[in-house]
Amino acid sequence: MSANERYWAFLSVLHRRPDAWAALSGSANNPDLHGTVRFYQTKYGVLTAAEVSGLPAAAERCGNAVFGFHIHSGSRCSGNEDDPFADALTHYNPENCPHPAHAGDLPPLFANRGYAFQVFLTDRFSVREIIGRTVIIHDAPDDFTSQPAGNAGAKIACGQIRARQARADGQI
Repeated sequence: MSANERYWAFLSVLHRRPDAWAALSGSANNPDLHGTVRFYQTKYGVLTAAEVSGLPAAAERCGNAVFGFHIHSGSRCSGNEDDPFADALTHYNPENCPHPAHAGDLPPLFANRGYAFQVFLTDRFSVREIIGRTVIIHDAPDDFTSQPAGNAGAKIACGQIRARQARADGQI
């Protein structure tokens, strides 16, 4: 398959129902932050599409509009006053790789006036492996160096990854 054919094949995947998805909700300090992350299993890996709105706006033109974005190993988007998503635990890392080679290390989100949209392909996990885990957005960019997790700051949004459900008419 040529690169052009593969490109169009990936675009067509985005028109089908995802194999798994996560509905993101912001922390109490970020109540307007919400979005959806969709996961599509392909023969090349997992095509991931994220759409997020309500990301904190940079205070100045050259301020931070880049946010850490990871799959975490926990299964719940709950926590405590200091860390509202503490139960999401740490980056998903089944092979105990050093950062930034964790399976859950995803490309950062680049916000445009509080909105981010990105699509990427990864072979670090299969859809089956991440169902029940959580997707986290952090308030700072991942530096891809600091151990153990990239110094991406506080968790500001979370969503549990859920398997695709059958429709009421029995279709998948």
